[in-house]
Amino acid sequence: MLRAAFIALSENRSLRHLAESSSIGHRVSGRFVAGTTIEEALKATQETNAHGMSVSLDNLGENVTSPDEARESAQLYHELLDRIEERGLNANVSLKLTHMGFDIDQQLAVGIVQRLVQHAYEKHNFVRVDMEGSTYTQRTLDLVQEIHSRDGNRGAVGAVIQAYLRRSEADVQELISQGIRIRLCKGAYKEPPEIAFPEKSDVDANYLKLMKLLLKSGIYHGIATHDEKMIKATIAFARAEKISASAFEFQMLYGIRRDLQRELVKQGWRMRVYIPFGTEWYPYFMRRLAERPANALFVARNLLRS
Repeated sequence: MLRAAFIALSENRSLRHLAESSSIGHRVSGRFVAGTTIEEALKATQETNAHGMSVSLDNLGENVTSPDEARESAQLYHELLDRIEERGLNANVSLKLTHMGFDIDQQLAVGIVQRLVQHAYEKHNFVRVDMEGSTYTQRTLDLVQEIHSRDGNRGAVGAVIQAYLRRSEADVQELISQGIRIRLCKGAYKEPPEIAFPEKSDVDANYLKLMKLLLKSGIYHGIATHDEKMIKATIAFARAEKISASAFEFQMLYGIRRDLQRELVKQGWRMRVYIPFGTEWYPYFMRRLAERPANALFVARNLLRS
């Protein structure tokens, strides 16, 4: 019930406007969002790198309404790629297609992402195309595959697979066949039961099945989870199959389970922290609460203390 409530709240435009324009909203989101500017995001990246962890930077935003907004969003990512190289940071970038104009003109978005991937390739970097709701799944995967197939792009762009979708095993097999890097997560959008597994036990079982496919593929993938059962199962599988700790990475969100992040690094596993920033943080923040409602209690306790 809490998960459904937080997802519904993430789509409430009035609450979003109120939260993103208020000082208390920024205080509440501060645990999970690294400020509103590039400089704040780069500072958080440097601090994370200092703990032996790599980073994926995401300028929060989605569903832009004009080509100019899409190009402006893309320009910020070009700046990020340059600044990452200039400062010698261990970081790549993540983006949403609706932030790149996907709802306005799909070919516009293809061109924007193509230029970003070319830029990343030149900088020996990488662009992760995030997954949104199920209405975007096929079109997102089509775009990633098209761009990955172009000369000079191989290895510089990757996709996200959501384990709660019933179609994900077939999608993983297709992406692996093309050598495309995958971030595996559970999924945080509200989907009907004919599309997504409604029971957590089924999502967990599918996550483990997909994790094993990824680790045995010989491609460098990201296992994105805060669930200790999933993490322990991944480690056990990697050890049983003699898969090197350098052959994949765990991924976690900024501000969530920092203790576990550092412990995994201490044990010799690779860790990448997904660091979001920007003024349009409200939908992202509410989906994080939906994924793990215990985060709401954490935020409330820290708000009362401050």
